[in-house]
Amino acid sequence: MLAAWERFVQGEDQVPAVRPLVAISWHRCRDQYRVDPHLTEAPVAVAEPDHPPEHDVVFAELGFRAASVAHELGSLGGVVTVTDATGRILAEWGDQATLARATDSNLAPWFCWSECAAGTNGMGTALEAHGPVSIRGAEHWCQAFHNWVCAGVAVRDVVTREPIAVLNISCWRSQLPAAAGSWLANAATLTQGTLKKHARDSGAELVSAFTQARARTTAALAALDTAGKVVIADDTASVLMGVPASTPAVDPTLRWNPGLPELVEAVRYAVRQAARNPDWVGSTRIFPHLADEPASISIRPVFSSGRLIGNLVSFGASEGARLPESPPSAHPRARPRRLVATRDNRMVLLRLPEVAFAESEGNDVLLSTDQGRLRAASPGLDKLDGELADAGFLRVHRRYVVNLSRIREIERGLKGELSLVMDDRRNTMVPVSRRNAPAVRRALEI
Repeated sequence: MLAAWERFVQGEDQVPAVRPLVAISWHRCRDQYRVDPHLTEAPVAVAEPDHPPEHDVVFAELGFRAASVAHELGSLGGVVTVTDATGRILAEWGDQATLARATDSNLAPWFCWSECAAGTNGMGTALEAHGPVSIRGAEHWCQAFHNWVCAGVAVRDVVTREPIAVLNISCWRSQLPAAAGSWLANAATLTQGTLKKHARDSGAELVSAFTQARARTTAALAALDTAGKVVIADDTASVLMGVPASTPAVDPTLRWNPGLPELVEAVRYAVRQAARNPDWVGSTRIFPHLADEPASISIRPVFSSGRLIGNLVSFGASEGARLPESPPSAHPRARPRRLVATRDNRMVLLRLPEVAFAESEGNDVLLSTDQGRLRAASPGLDKLDGELADAGFLRVHRRYVVNLSRIREIERGLKGELSLVMDDRRNTMVPVSRRNAPAVRRALEI
């Protein structure tokens, strides 16, 4: 493993002896995050992230579970840590000698162990992956951490699937306890049970608020949670957002993604404003589905027992404070030099020109490449779209991101709709949504 690490650090890409999870993490650390493999200690966490109150409940519950095994784990020379969603360690327990040694690498509260800060490790890699993660010895990206063995699991929001916290076990030059993996998975499952109850209760309250508001307005109406997911929408609003109408999910933790980035960003802005001023109401304009012109929307926060649980969005209304234009990101992410895909148990490294387009399939992303159709290593088309936005790729449909240099022909339909004929093996025809058509015309200068 050490020999593979040395070759990879020196620039070699093919490391077949390395587990795909670890190899993909190494690629992120080297090509995307640019982490120095000779870093000797984790950096100080530079910012305190904003988070809703329910995240504090998760931190407290994980702390209780960590403290309950601290004595047993300490007798085996291990330590257990809890981090937040940024990889910042909040607390640690365990063997005093190991804790003292851990301070040499800043494995301690207030230091950041995300992958972008400290490379491949149990805590940071758990934030990037789904399910328990183990990182052993030279699998760590930073050479200074090669004497550690660790395992971590992220607790994720049951609706958005975004990480909230990580529970992690670390040992110095020894094996992890045999039951470490099952204990971590069980702790995460039990903690997420609390989140499911919260989602179930808040979903029911949003449906109730929607029903009451629906009786007082003729505007198209929808109820969205604080992450911008649709809980319920009337017939008109459902068409504008491309979601089912007036049928909240049987499981209130299963909600719908409207596929409208402007709407999601507006809702998240509304959440921040309402946290400071509960009486805040705002308005803006977005491009809904099946529309060539932007539509006005009004956003009104919904509270339950003083706690913000979501927003009511009215289409065609413009009451309240005007939302500001979204400023460009002050810290753009590094553009990836390659995309990582998987085939069976092997990792496939793709140069960007090799990829014709990406297509979402549920939570997975399929890549049409010169090597055939492959599954992207990282889930989520939105994430891929953000990473490739400045690399000659363009979102043309809620399900497709295309490589502009791989478009062979453009076909116009009878009603002016556009389709792109790609130069992949099948000359696949990719539809362009009406909302994305102006951006496609600008990009292709047609």
